[in-house]
Amino acid sequence: MTTQYGNQPTGQHHGPAKGGASDNVLSIIAIVLGAIGLLFLPIVFGLGGLILALIAKFARHERLSTIALIVGAIGLIGGMILGAIVAS
Repeated sequence: MTTQYGNQPTGQHHGPAKGGASDNVLSIIAIVLGAIGLLFLPIVFGLGGLILALIAKFARHERLSTIALIVGAIGLIGGMILGAIVAS
């Protein structure tokens, strides 16, 4: 059965719509790692978040990559400062 607008059959799906959270996977993981890095092992989690954010920004051009870069840097630097304060 076809529609009145052409020979396009009814009931067919044209694939998933672009946009949404699936386009920002690396950025979201980087944000989570940066937030974890603020409290636990900032060199591991903060640096991991920063590296993922850089990949998301320059290789994949994700929309949330700038926010991920900021959160990753805060997680890395802030976590080391917070660890130094707690250790002293």
